[in-house]
Amino acid sequence: MLFSRFKRELPTAETALAGRSERPYAVPALHAVLGNPIEGPYPEHLEVAYFGLGCFWGAERTFWQTPGVWSTAAGYQGGVSAHPTYEEVCSGRTGHTEAVQVVFDPSQVTYEQLLKAFWEGHDPTQGFRQGNDIGTQYRSAIYPTSDAQLEAARRTRDAFAPRLRERGYGDITTEIVPAGPFYFAEDYHQQYLHKVPNGYCGIGGTGVSCPVGVATTD
Repeated sequence: MLFSRFKRELPTAETALAGRSERPYAVPALHAVLGNPIEGPYPEHLEVAYFGLGCFWGAERTFWQTPGVWSTAAGYQGGVSAHPTYEEVCSGRTGHTEAVQVVFDPSQVTYEQLLKAFWEGHDPTQGFRQGNDIGTQYRSAIYPTSDAQLEAARRTRDAFAPRLRERGYGDITTEIVPAGPFYFAEDYHQQYLHKVPNGYCGIGGTGVSCPVGVATTD
């Protein structure tokens, strides 16, 4: 690939692609599985969370199958270039990771329960890869939308890390930074594994259980 040398390092503002002022493609109005709007505004009682755990096809399915989740979407986050396309993200020159937006009802599922699904649904120790998928777009990431989400993300990471080490895994490499812009991915990526049930899914967990509701790492 022409830009393959960028795949293992994040671009700077100077080396990233320029991006664009608006999205160059359409996104479906309704979720193919849950039947709710993919884009906001959302009902006021709902909250939004963002996670990256490898290829967003399998990651999105993980969350739409979680009770209490109202809508999900595949997209691009954590990068530099505005409104990127899939091909541009794959080049490694936008800085984005493949992410999932999760709109959820906190009276039915807590953010910590979503974090448990996140930590257990992939291997967060692999850096710029997830299984056979290699590149900056496959990095593990949590993008909190509030101070409470940020605290919970860090706390569950610190509780999960020693359990992973006990099982022979390395340090957690998950990027945890406040949520920046989320760019919805192209139509064909949305709910992909519902449309293509036997389609590719490159994510897989470690088999290690993540504690939730843990105040310390003891």
